[in-house]
Amino acid sequence: MASAFLSASLGMLTSSEGLPPPPASPEWAAGLGPSLTYGEPARLDAGWKNPHVSNVSVQLEMRGLWEEFHQLGTEMIVTKAGRRMFPTFQVKILGMDTLADYALLMDFVPLDDKRYRYAFHSSTWLVAGKADPATPGRMHFHPDSPAKGAQWMRQIVSFDKLKLTNNLLDDNGHIILNSMHRYQPRFHVVFVDPRKDSERYAQENFKSFVFAETQFTAVTAYQNHRITQLKIASNPFAKGFRECDPDTSVWVPQTRPTPCARLGSNLGPLSFTDLDKAGQSFLPRFSASASRMASQLRHPPGLCREISGMPRPSPARLPPEVLLAPPGYGPMSYPGLSGGASARARPAPYRLPEAKAGGSQSAPPLRPPPGALGQDPE
Repeated sequence: MASAFLSASLGMLTSSEGLPPPPASPEWAAGLGPSLTYGEPARLDAGWKNPHVSNVSVQLEMRGLWEEFHQLGTEMIVTKAGRRMFPTFQVKILGMDTLADYALLMDFVPLDDKRYRYAFHSSTWLVAGKADPATPGRMHFHPDSPAKGAQWMRQIVSFDKLKLTNNLLDDNGHIILNSMHRYQPRFHVVFVDPRKDSERYAQENFKSFVFAETQFTAVTAYQNHRITQLKIASNPFAKGFRECDPDTSVWVPQTRPTPCARLGSNLGPLSFTDLDKAGQSFLPRFSASASRMASQLRHPPGLCREISGMPRPSPARLPPEVLLAPPGYGPMSYPGLSGGASARARPAPYRLPEAKAGGSQSAPPLRPPPGALGQDPE
């Protein structure tokens, strides 16, 4: 019974598309009479209505956000897989019979018979020609339909499951729209009449509402950059776009540990349980294995500074005696290292031969050990 009534009601809703289109702007609404004033739901049905729906009133939620988009020219993305609307169509319903059953549904009708294109140089929409062939008309039922009036009026009704697509062969029940065409969403409240011959009263058992600020242009990609910015700023699911905004983000350089720091990080676990008696200073201790490992590590004092970014001295800046001297032969210092300051003298790793006064600085001749050549030691 209910299915037969809903079928008849849908037929009446389809036939109502011949009524005058809803207002497209506040200027148009002023010339269409007080019943189509901007900011108020427009009535698309006429004639006597069932008392169960005649007193129903609807309030659009997030009206301020819808109006802000409407002033810029709202755009809604359509994809092959289907894309949800933002702002989401949400309403507050009043005046229902708390014990009666109602079904809530939405459909979308073209605003005109034209196709549009966006002129980027002037940031305006222009008529590009005649509209494409009409897409298959579909209606989206709220997933909670049908339900008692008390349930509908208890909270805000949201059509967040509704998706828009441009796939003419869609079999998922999404609303099919043509890209670059303008549409007007319509909201319908249908009273589920329990009478057996309810199809006879289908025309009087539903009530339709239109909000002019919810009309939009279907697009496959946003054309107006201001619409993109407003959607990113107001959509809670666009948090990642706001955090990655190059105009507002602050770049923090990432520091990498030096090789010495990485070696130090492998010294083993630290013991953080030892505090001094006053409890004011923190005195961590290395474990025994870490101490043994640390005692085996030998790094020249200038190694860490050189690896961590200290500029190496150019050979052209070193004196000749430093360049000609063998490595490790005597204490060496590099002028200009560390911004001009001389480095600490480094002792030779082995004992140096003593130079004779007035003699040559060359190394002493090598002598074979006694008995190496078959001769008796002296």
